[in-house]
Order: sequence, then C-alpha cells, then structure tokens
Amino acid sequence: MGLFGKKDKLQIINFQSYGTDKHLYVRGRALEDENIDLAHKGLFRLFWNSFKRFETDEVKNTKLRMKLPDGSVFYAETDNDGYYKFNIKTSDLLIHANSEGWLTIELAYEARNLKFEISRENRFLGKVLIPADEAEFGVISDIDDTILQTGVVSLLKWRVIINTFFKNAAKRVPLKGAAEFYHLLHRGKSGSNTNPLFYVSHSPWNLYRYLDFFLNENNFPKGPILLRSMSSFRPGKSKKPHKQNEILDILKTYPEMKFILIGDSGEKDADIYKDIAEKHPDRILAIYLRTVNHKKKIRRIEGLIAEFKITPMVLVKTSAQAIEHAKSKGFI
Repeated sequence: MGLFGKKDKLQIINFQSYGTDKHLYVRGRALEDENIDLAHKGLFRLFWNSFKRFETDEVKNTKLRMKLPDGSVFYAETDNDGYYKFNIKTSDLLIHANSEGWLTIELAYEARNLKFEISRENRFLGKVLIPADEAEFGVISDIDDTILQTGVVSLLKWRVIINTFFKNAAKRVPLKGAAEFYHLLHRGKSGSNTNPLFYVSHSPWNLYRYLDFFLNENNFPKGPILLRSMSSFRPGKSKKPHKQNEILDILKTYPEMKFILIGDSGEKDADIYKDIAEKHPDRILAIYLRTVNHKKKIRRIEGLIAEFKITPMVLVKTSAQAIEHAKSKGFI
C-alpha cells in the first residue's frame, strides 16, 4: 500500500542469478512497486526510501511465468514472503547470451484475478549469467567493507545503520581501486576474457536494488548479487553461514572452475574461506582479505594466515597490493 493509502502497482524483481547452458536457477521477488528513487537527495526522502526498502508489500502465493529466449515457458509460485524460484533444466542457452554471458529472461504474472494493477504491461525483464567455457577462473567477493565501506566492526554497528539509512547509493564511496582490481580479474591474464564475478553479502534481499545501483554507479563488473531473506536472520535457520552456503552452491554449479575469494578481516570471511579451501584445496587459487581498522581482528587473521599453507591467503591494505600479487601469480 502506497503513501496516504494509495494502491501501488505490482512489479516483479529479478535478482541477477547464474546458471549453466543446461540448468538455470532464477530467483526474485514479487512486490508492490514503491517507486523508490535510489539517487534522491534530502534527509527525509533518504530515510523514507530506506524505510520502504524494508517495509515491503509482497505478492504472496501467486503464480508467475518465465519465458526464455528460445521460446520455452516455465512456471513458479511465490511463497509467503513473495519470493520465487525457478530451478529448471534446459539446453543450448549459451547461444542466446550476449558476449559477456548474460541471458535475458522475461517474467510475468500468470494469475488473472490480481487485486492491483500491474506495472509495465505485465512484462518484466531479468538477467541470468552463463559463464563461458573459456573462463580462466571465477571471482567470489564479499561486499561489506570489501568494496563498500559499511562499518561492520564499528561499536554497536552504528556506522552500518547510518550508511544504510542515511546515505543514498549514488553517494556511497567504494574502497579505492576496488573496481579496477575487479575489472582486471574479470578480463584475466589475456586482457580479453570474461571471467565471472559473484557478489555475496550477509545483507537482506531488501537491499538488492540499493547494492545493484551502487555497483553499476561505480563501474564494477556486472555479476550475480547473492543476499539472504530477512527470515534467515532468525537463530537456528542454518548450520552454515549464509555466505558459505552460497559459495558452496557456486562451486557445485561449476565443478570444473577454479575460484579467487575476496573478503575482509572484519567479520568471518577468513574462517569461511579457510574452511572452503580446506574442503576444496584444488579449487581455490587465492584468498584476498582487505584489512579493516581493528587491531585485534587483524592480529588474529595474521596468525591464521601464518599457519595456512593450502593456497595463498593475502592480507592487503590497498587494492594496489592485491593487483601486484595477482600479477605475480599470473591471474591478471
């Protein structure tokens, strides 16, 4: 329901996802269109837009259809929170993808008895990444304090609150040199490759468009953005951290691909990445951890790195240091 009781139109949001030439896993959410302006200035408007990102009106238990470029059609139903999943088998989809491996899909409401008006003539476009077989490696990166300063190690997380609710995405500043480093990895040693990038965060899906806008605005290579539902924040929902599950799913989807993992020293990235490398020692080429302003956490990570011998785990203060190491290893 919109401001002052006005009914909002319906929309379907596609979360940029990934797949293979024969298997797609498409996720998203059906919601009322709150007309959030991510670049809008003004403190009240910023707070109101931030509130609307979390106070969503979902379209629950509703049938959707998805049309692929080859003309095939599939159906799924939204859950109680408005989320949908298409987990489908198909074939020969790569020929329909663009030069970067992105496949365009078409989403629509199948139900005819919806109470609200549908936006955009019931046609919502989405993107799914199908990496090329020639990819040298994949890159999986954290977002918070790895490419976007959020303040996850600040006292009581107060900087996270300020940055999320009182800064618009257009004004958020990426960590210096991060976009350049990621583009170099994306293009690989040849300079002309299309190595896939995946962005993983503990943030809720409510921030998907905010983070997508930030990445586009600051010229980061396009890649799937993998977040989590608000319900997953409840204790006991998963034995493994969300980020770890997402990374393991990516490794499972591309069993022949090796990966570079990028995170920071502030939260649990080092422990998660270390565990993954120990379980898949032949799959992880390197681990880069950006330092955060927390001496105790850095000392712990330095001790962990000293004992870790499976694959290079590098603690870097700047993107220039990461670039230098990546060049020495022949990644770029």
